[in-house]
Amino acid sequence: MASEPERMMLTEQETARQSLVTGTSATALLHIERAMNGAGDWESAHTHIRQATAGPIDVAPHAGLYYGVPTIAFVLHVAGTGGHPQYQAAARVLDKHVARLAQRRLATAADRIRRRQPATFAEYDLFRGLTGVGALLLLRAPSSDLLAGVLGYVIRLTKPRRVDGQELPGWWVAHDPDRLLPTPGGHANLGLAHGAAGLLALLSLAALRGCRVPGQADAIERLGRWFDRWRQDSPDGAWWPQWLTRDELHAGRTTQSGPGRPSWCYGTAGIARAQQLAALAIHDPARRGIAEKALAECLTDQQLQKITEPGLCHGMAGVYQTAYRAARDANNTAIGQRLSALAAALTQHAAAGQYNDRAGLLTGAAGVGLALETAEHTTPPRSGWDACLLIT
Repeated sequence: MASEPERMMLTEQETARQSLVTGTSATALLHIERAMNGAGDWESAHTHIRQATAGPIDVAPHAGLYYGVPTIAFVLHVAGTGGHPQYQAAARVLDKHVARLAQRRLATAADRIRRRQPATFAEYDLFRGLTGVGALLLLRAPSSDLLAGVLGYVIRLTKPRRVDGQELPGWWVAHDPDRLLPTPGGHANLGLAHGAAGLLALLSLAALRGCRVPGQADAIERLGRWFDRWRQDSPDGAWWPQWLTRDELHAGRTTQSGPGRPSWCYGTAGIARAQQLAALAIHDPARRGIAEKALAECLTDQQLQKITEPGLCHGMAGVYQTAYRAARDANNTAIGQRLSALAAALTQHAAAGQYNDRAGLLTGAAGVGLALETAEHTTPPRSGWDACLLIT
């Protein structure tokens, strides 16, 4: 394991190896899934797992589900579901390091809250923050006090806080969503990757699996009311803003003129799936109907024209995988009826090969390949790899 001082000595290759974003670990997930569904073989999967796990593993405080020890623990967990005891044993060793990381992260977050400072993506989101660590603990330690602690932290984030006389959501961040997209004074993110939908999905998935702590149902309801407040209705269907600034909160309306691309990360597909999970968790048929209708409406050919790349994060692979998982839980048959068209669109985008990187999970070939496996076999992933997207 790489300690905090050792972290600075990791090479670029060693860093990339243990990242779901940039390559080797994501490629290992693809070969594991293919081995499990018969499209590949375990010899190839073993090779890629060895490549992903070779060398030092970063356990520094910045590690999260998509980098460092949680990433490697997730890969080994997925491999272990294939009945290979060596991976199960290795994952149990890493559980201890993940637990220590989670304890440190919770302590740091508690200190930040005591100092009345705003949160950051790196503290709470799916990729780098405690939401992602919670997703891993939900798989590895569902009955643990540690998961209960993460859920308690997320519940606390759902409660509003008053700053300079203005009420802001607890997950408010003072930084921009992107360097190229400034939000002076900060913003409240609504997306699944970095915002309220990710918090809602984690709380809801935990509840659906029997992992409940005090205040959890209230927090799900509170987030549900937030999404009700900011739902926008249009001829193209219901949609939600990607984020809200102080001025928009004060005015009570968004400046976003219409629905963006219906992506997993920020778009209606991911946000609606989170609300569908919430509705299932608290047995709310009305919310379920609204969420499923919104998801079906964002899958029309007109809306899908906004998707211009194949990847999981912003592209067609993410839309397909999210819709596939939602369709399996839906009363609204319109979502399932769109899957064949989505699969065809995914195949077309994948063939065009317009990848932002060549290997990674979020924008690369590995993520696209994993979604294509689901589309080809029309069965849930045998490895459960898409748990890292918080859609299942």
